[in-house]
Amino acid sequence: MRGPLAAALGAVLTVTLQADPEPMKTETATLGGGCFWCVEAVYERLPGIISVVSGYAGGQTENPTYEEIGTGKTGHAEVVQIEYDPAKISYEKIIDLFWEAHDPTTLNRQGADTGPQYRSIILTENDDQMRIANESKTRAQTKSKSPIVTEIVPLTKFYPAEDYHQDFYRENPMHPYNQAVIRPKLKKLDEKATELNKR
Repeated sequence: MRGPLAAALGAVLTVTLQADPEPMKTETATLGGGCFWCVEAVYERLPGIISVVSGYAGGQTENPTYEEIGTGKTGHAEVVQIEYDPAKISYEKIIDLFWEAHDPTTLNRQGADTGPQYRSIILTENDDQMRIANESKTRAQTKSKSPIVTEIVPLTKFYPAEDYHQDFYRENPMHPYNQAVIRPKLKKLDEKATELNKR
């Protein structure tokens, strides 16, 4: 027979177990729009984004290095893999911002960065992401005077880049590239977000 103390402890344990929140369900998005330092800085600031990892995808070489990527011969693009909370930000919004965060109409180039490693690319994880990305691209094309050249392909393998590439803008705010390229881009995107919020 259970005593009153055992019964009380059992009740407390039951309440505690019931009160534990369900683990957050996250999803990932992988995309590239030129130098990954820049794309990483754009997405790290958004609500609902849990982490942004710079890396390589879309090529054939296993475990590529930054130096190998730079030759343009591995087939990889510089990309970021974004972990996000779908309850706070949707995949659609992530992709819609993508068209504003870079120039998707320049083939294998973003600004002064040239080569296939800087191409515009979205790598999808399932049919739903593929559909959303293509629909978003179609909408973006109606607003663009030039053809959008962004690849939309299934993700096969993502390789995280070397540690010194991670959180580059945050860790190196005075770096010349950050000052000349990333900071003005972030300011422009902030101004655009303010305009959209006023509508």
